[in-house]
Amino acid sequence: MRAQQLTEPVANHGEGAVWSAEWGGLKWVDMLAGDILSLENDGSIGRLHVGSPIAAMVRPRRQGGFVVATEREFALWGQDGREWVSPELWPTADRRFNEGGCDPAGRLLCGSMSYEREAGAGAVWRLGTDRSTQELFGGVTISNGLGFTGDGSRMFYNDTRTRRVDVFDYADGELQNRRPFVAVEEGAGNPDGLCVDAEGGVWVALYGGSAVHHYDARGLLADAVELPVTNVTSCTFGGEDLTTLFITTSRENLPPDSQPTAGAIFTVDTGVRGLPVLPFAG
Repeated sequence: MRAQQLTEPVANHGEGAVWSAEWGGLKWVDMLAGDILSLENDGSIGRLHVGSPIAAMVRPRRQGGFVVATEREFALWGQDGREWVSPELWPTADRRFNEGGCDPAGRLLCGSMSYEREAGAGAVWRLGTDRSTQELFGGVTISNGLGFTGDGSRMFYNDTRTRRVDVFDYADGELQNRRPFVAVEEGAGNPDGLCVDAEGGVWVALYGGSAVHHYDARGLLADAVELPVTNVTSCTFGGEDLTTLFITTSRENLPPDSQPTAGAIFTVDTGVRGLPVLPFAG
């Protein structure tokens, strides 16, 4: 499969694609600019700065509005703007949030990384529906995409430096029994964002690999979506029937005159149905 360009290259480091009918379709982040981007009905791009140098990820809130992870904080936004922001979750500016998602209980999970990509310096945090925060586990290097199966029994997770997709069991609201699910072959790129389809398959954006790989529920490579740019960062299912894959890309570390479509959104009709986004319930 080959993806088609949907937008102009509107982001320097596009990331965190998420589709929700509740907010009208597609949002994503220009992560290192601290902006949330929206694809409007007329094809124009909306841009909202979140008051931080980093907008790591965004998810809809069940009651309306959205939750966003910034550099070191979680923030809740409603129709009239920002309603609440957490304390800084670590004291030093050497780390930042990077990517995450919500669990079936409606809590937000988001992982961090060191700006210098220091091995093991990152951690995965959880924002509860009561606005409490908790570090779930550490020892990760570039904490990246995560997503749950439709029955809520498992969570797939990427720590990019491991070159693996791992899987956890999810029971009684907790993650258990982490183990490898897929090892990304050398030279194919590095696992970045991911999303899960209704059949238990995992779609993995490959940074540096010009592709999204689709692994079936057994962990076997089923499809590869090719893109004309190197840095493929995240993907999400959207559209009326949730069969269109929306893919973000990045210009990070590229020369100014290379890959002119890097930073655009791309799409492909997969023929596979995705899962609705899990919203934040707080």
